[in-house]
Amino acid sequence: MRVLVVQHEDGCPPARLGVWLVDAGCELDVRRPYEGEGLPGGLSSHDAMVVLGGEMGADDDAVHPWLTPTKELLREAARDAVPTLGVCLGHQLAAVALGGTVGRSARGRQIGVLEVGWTGAAATDPLVASLATPRRAIQWNEDLVLDPPPGAVLLAATALGEIQAMRFAPTVWGVQWHPEATLEMIKSWAANEPGPRADAGLIAVREAEAELELSWRDLGKAFAAT
Repeated sequence: MRVLVVQHEDGCPPARLGVWLVDAGCELDVRRPYEGEGLPGGLSSHDAMVVLGGEMGADDDAVHPWLTPTKELLREAARDAVPTLGVCLGHQLAAVALGGTVGRSARGRQIGVLEVGWTGAAATDPLVASLATPRRAIQWNEDLVLDPPPGAVLLAATALGEIQAMRFAPTVWGVQWHPEATLEMIKSWAANEPGPRADAGLIAVREAEAELELSWRDLGKAFAAT
């Protein structure tokens, strides 16, 4: 499986997810459009796609112009049944590309290691069924998917109903959390926004590092099998 990986900034690489995908037999084609690397005009040369996170907003196309062709690729993936996973910003881009809306969380930034609130639909989902047991994940975000696109299936949500994961189309998934993040990545994120909340988030990730690796390492295998 040749996987197109869209990376939006240096601080959000594929990291652990990339390792898991390679271990599952995938070949990664990582594109960094913020460094001037072009995105393909379509997905005919790729078997799957991963769209990673970043600090920008899902509607910031005017400032980050590669977001527009990224959304076009997401629409193509949905139309042509190309397996696709969006992570944090990538999750939000998929929602916007397919007709949903994204905006600020009413409760402000979510930072730390939080419970994943799986729904009943997750138990039979082609990607996350094997993962849909009690587990925690890294949340580091301010924006959320507020209105899902038509036909999307909710796979996980907080106790207050905030969307954590969705299947946007039969082969397009998004997760608001960061399964890929390493402790070193979180250190750099915390350094960019010093304060008690980021400090507490970093401590939580450090204490849960082994748990998080065990919880999400099968995600690469599950994605490669879709």
